Amino acid sequence: MEPEMEKRRGETNTNRDDENWVYDSSVDYKGRVPLRASTGVWKASLFIITIEFSERLSYFGIATNLISYLTQVIHQDIKTAAKNVNFWAGVTTIMPLIGGFLADAYTGRFNMVLFSSLIYMMGLSLFTMSQFIPSLKPCNTKMCLEPRKIHEVVLFIALYFISVGTGGHKPCLQSFGADQFDDDHLEERKKKMSYFNWWNFALCCGLLLGVTVIVYVQDYVSWGVADLILTITMAITIVTFYMGKACYRYKVPEGSPLIPMLQVLVAAIRKRNLPNPSTPALLFEVPKSQKHCQGRLLLHTNRLRFLDKAAIIEEHVSTSYEQKHNPWRLTTLTKVEEVKLILNMIPIWLTSLTFGVCLAQAPTFFVKQAATMNLNITDNFKIPPASIYSLGAIAMLISVTVYEKILVPILRKVTGNERGINILQRIGFGMIFSVVAMSAAALVERRRLKADEPQSMSVFWLAPQYIILGLGDGFTLVGLQEYFYDQVPDSMRSLGIAFYLSVIGVGSFISSFLIMAVDHVTEKGGRSWFGKDLNSSRLDNFYWLLAAMNGLNLCFYGLLARGYTYKNVERRVAVVTDV
Repeated sequence: MEPEMEKRRGETNTNRDDENWVYDSSVDYKGRVPLRASTGVWKASLFIITIEFSERLSYFGIATNLISYLTQVIHQDIKTAAKNVNFWAGVTTIMPLIGGFLADAYTGRFNMVLFSSLIYMMGLSLFTMSQFIPSLKPCNTKMCLEPRKIHEVVLFIALYFISVGTGGHKPCLQSFGADQFDDDHLEERKKKMSYFNWWNFALCCGLLLGVTVIVYVQDYVSWGVADLILTITMAITIVTFYMGKACYRYKVPEGSPLIPMLQVLVAAIRKRNLPNPSTPALLFEVPKSQKHCQGRLLLHTNRLRFLDKAAIIEEHVSTSYEQKHNPWRLTTLTKVEEVKLILNMIPIWLTSLTFGVCLAQAPTFFVKQAATMNLNITDNFKIPPASIYSLGAIAMLISVTVYEKILVPILRKVTGNERGINILQRIGFGMIFSVVAMSAAALVERRRLKADEPQSMSVFWLAPQYIILGLGDGFTLVGLQEYFYDQVPDSMRSLGIAFYLSVIGVGSFISSFLIMAVDHVTEKGGRSWFGKDLNSSRLDNFYWLLAAMNGLNLCFYGLLARGYTYKNVERRVAVVTDV
């Protein structure tokens, strides 16, 4: 009995140690193993969510009304303005691929967030100066018929400073917040699932204020005052973010994640003639004694078995992990599984792009539709066109809250899944909304074009398309964030969030390409779908095209999601046991 009791005491001490300290390869701000009670979880995440609120306030305050600024102040036609907005939005959401890679490989997430936030604030400051410094202002007169070229140059420099800032800010901040929760701790893992929902709640609050308060100030006070508010808010939240330094858990950068992936591919090709072993237990892996040093290990999956050859131990090679091995000839099973994860993601990423195209319509054509309609709430109060975007934000807030507080507890009991439903089911459910939203947009635009006086038609006719798209965002956008964070290798989580953002970015580029392609084809037919203004355009046909594309894409997505193999982690759940 004594050896058995000693074994139980040892297991209990290990469990208590796991309960007190965080062994997920994190460190505290002094480089030590983090103490669970004083670091991470919500006390750290709240500092991080605060700066996200500020960034989204700035981004949506500018992005949703930018098309109005380009057409009314810079005097660009609607087609050129829409392409410029889509291109800027595309660059802004593609840049995170660079920022995420640099953070995961070299700088770490905290340093990248801090540095990129300062660049972001420089862009906002430049934007503000272009409104107040006389030589940089669009004109010296109130009615500006020919804006100064220098103003246009400074405007676009400021916008692309914001793009660069977003490139480091967005992928790292969200993943840095998720890093504050230990996946191997049962309670923290449940809180982490809620984290993505509450992150998006804060995001929507920033979006809501951006498209109401900030846009109202832009349209009815001045762009200069609005930009000054955004710059000051960003400065305050950067200081707040830095104040939480002692509470955070940090992931140490592990070098370029691309090299281990190449090593797996090269090793598999070199050993392509070897037969796969009868059991995964024969594949090379980190021994259990080294797990604390190497992070979480992945279990074997049966997909893409050709890559397993990279972990086959050849006869002349020692099986000892301590002995040096050529990584271009022999890699661990975990490294093989990490490559499988990335390859499995590519089809999901591709089938998410049409959803990104739908999102690109909200700050461009939807806003221009609003500008041609009756914006009066009462006889004395008129809303800015971009403020109609707030309906989508409110719908997303409702969607996220209902999902988190009502649907998840019910679905957990029904399915036995701690998430309620799996991630890809959540994404697919939201994609259905995008088909319905584009169909509603087409019907409303057709009615607007048939109206004798489109300007007498209330702007709230646009409410259905915004609300439906917002409800879908609560499922698809949050699901994509969780999917690309959770399913990438642990060392690539900033890049994972960048992959999610690239769905929106590439969607914006595809939207621009579609506008050019459709314009070219329909112009040959006699009448372009994109005229000089909306009343001479056929946006309803364009929306029907998007609805059809999304419906067809949803079928392909459903087939992929049904056969998808999720990340299979060897878990070490921390539980305290009394003896």
